[in-house]
Amino acid sequence: MNQGNRLRTRLGQRLGAAALVLCTLAAPGVAQTEKVAQTEKAVPTEKPVFAPLDVFDLQWASDPQISPDGRSIAYVRMSFDIKTDRPRGTLWLIGADGKHARPLTGAAPSTKPRWSPDGTRLAYLGAGADGSTQLFVYWIDSGATAAISNFTESPSSLAWSPDGRWLGFTMPVPAERKPLKVELPEAPKNAHWADPPKLIDRMVFRVDGEGYLPNVFSQLFIIDANGGAARQLTHGDFDHEGTPSFTADGKSVLITANRRADADYEPIDSEIYRVDLSDGSIHALTDRRGPDKHPVVSPDGNHIAYLGFDDKRLGYQATQLYVMDGDGSHSHSLTPNLDRDAAEPQWTGDSRQLIFQYDDHGSIKIAAIDLGGKLRVLAGDVGGSDITRPYSGGSFSVAANGRFAYTRAAALAPAALATGTSPRDIATLTALSDTLLSQRTLGTVEELVFASSVDRRPIQGWIVKPPGFDAAKKYPLLLEIHGGPFASYGPSFAAEIELYAAAGYVVLYLNPRGSTGYGEEFADLIHHDYPDHDFGDLMSGVDAVIGRGYVDAGRLFVTGGSGGGVLTAWIVGHTDRFRAAVVVKPVINWASFVLTADMTNYFYRYWFAGFPWDDVQSYWKRSPLAYVGNVRTPTMLMTGEVDYRTPSSEAEQFYQALKLRKIDTALVRVPNASHDISARPSLLIDKVSYVLAWLKTHDGKAP
Repeated sequence: MNQGNRLRTRLGQRLGAAALVLCTLAAPGVAQTEKVAQTEKAVPTEKPVFAPLDVFDLQWASDPQISPDGRSIAYVRMSFDIKTDRPRGTLWLIGADGKHARPLTGAAPSTKPRWSPDGTRLAYLGAGADGSTQLFVYWIDSGATAAISNFTESPSSLAWSPDGRWLGFTMPVPAERKPLKVELPEAPKNAHWADPPKLIDRMVFRVDGEGYLPNVFSQLFIIDANGGAARQLTHGDFDHEGTPSFTADGKSVLITANRRADADYEPIDSEIYRVDLSDGSIHALTDRRGPDKHPVVSPDGNHIAYLGFDDKRLGYQATQLYVMDGDGSHSHSLTPNLDRDAAEPQWTGDSRQLIFQYDDHGSIKIAAIDLGGKLRVLAGDVGGSDITRPYSGGSFSVAANGRFAYTRAAALAPAALATGTSPRDIATLTALSDTLLSQRTLGTVEELVFASSVDRRPIQGWIVKPPGFDAAKKYPLLLEIHGGPFASYGPSFAAEIELYAAAGYVVLYLNPRGSTGYGEEFADLIHHDYPDHDFGDLMSGVDAVIGRGYVDAGRLFVTGGSGGGVLTAWIVGHTDRFRAAVVVKPVINWASFVLTADMTNYFYRYWFAGFPWDDVQSYWKRSPLAYVGNVRTPTMLMTGEVDYRTPSSEAEQFYQALKLRKIDTALVRVPNASHDISARPSLLIDKVSYVLAWLKTHDGKAP
């Protein structure tokens, strides 16, 4: 689960106010206490700490695509534009030796670079003259670029045909089934009537980040790589999703779709289809209950790799890497014993191995696996692509000769571009934020492993210490909780966490039960039981850090977003040990959430045993609202006004309940923000500023 009256009317005013708030909070009473024997000494902070406006100077690498011969890497260079207040990506090209770095698209926003099979061209998505998303091709030798499309809808998911003639992609198309036809009279000339009603008859009618959906479905297309008219290959009121994959002979394209008549009621039951270019006929290559997706044809055409699992209707189910023959026969898993989510499979040039990635203990690994299932790890530090909070996430690509390029995570910098052929020769090619961060004193990141009080299971987490940390002092502690809940944090740079540390807090973030990267059994400990026992994991982590001697046990604070918002609200309903809390974009009442969220058809059947009206008690006992009568902790709520994942009504219920009980509370509504409440950099700053202001207001001398 995972962003309006502006919080300030002008961007400059907003940023200035946010900077002022954080400056006044830069040292929340880190009082000197009696010195204890510690080996850790105070670190001088001659360089300034990380500050709010520094967010706009961060840069990071994304979506690295290595050329077929392994000599060059195209990637998206990401940054934040302070004038438009939005993320911005441009394409760059660099040699695998780190030389000859150059931009390909100048200042024009551009994403999704994809090499032609012969390495002479790059296709990508870029902004057309009118701002729409179009297909472009860049010729490596000449440096020429041309738009090859003029679409009215946005294409996505590019793939080349083996001969380099065609580009496959997906794009929205109006539904074939027409909605209810209603005859309405026309307004008289010069009359000003109200806008007409909007008819909704689809189960999923709005999606977080996109709003209310038009009556369209995603279809598969191909277009000549030199431009021309696009040809639509799939039809029907079904969504065809993911990256297409051409067969080795170029005569067919594979695509993922859920073409069931009851697709709304079986939302994850997708299959892999082969679409023949000669006549547009479509053939299912898989058939089981569960998702089959992400097909990738081997270079020799003999095999198809893909991802999926047998659906047991659990909250979390590990995605396995499968291989089948080119005709769909002899399907089998290559990773039955891995117990991790396989992702992004890519073939090596000899068709003998697959390179893929998987989450493991807060990090992402790249591994090679042969057709016999023998696995070897190539890199273990993929990540750094989410610079707001320390979520694990990153990407890679592989050349025909086995050289790979990937986004490399680090605790003290956003994602860098790296390349190698094995763990022994990995080299970092970029350090895009080094100019800024080398001039800042950052909070240091330290791993923490402890036993949960619930069942003694090991729980992993990380402590971020403030700049200038001195173990002889006592610091306030901020517990920051991840969302999902099926997700994970890792030892990656995160602007929000660094801003909390710069304000003088020891920040603790953990991967409690339910987090991914620790196996299916660990994740499903919360199946039909969330968020109950996560509470014990989180409190055990807090106690473990307090036991180190440098945290003031009377000055504890807690915050979290989405699933972390659920847990923050749950915590204040079950303990009074925290001085203040900030609950961000939460679920407060599971029954109302299931019936108003954008994934209603998924949540009720995978996160619960049935409908809310059939199992009222199960929904209620897991709802933070059931325990609001226990809350005494000053609690702020924060929500995006167009959040359709955890709708604003969830935060509002808790706020109103606290008001009725006369508990110190406040509600922050973020205009025009979706569930990704920090998607715009100014909103990231606003979020941190409001959190810190609330904590500061309720801080003071320890009891």
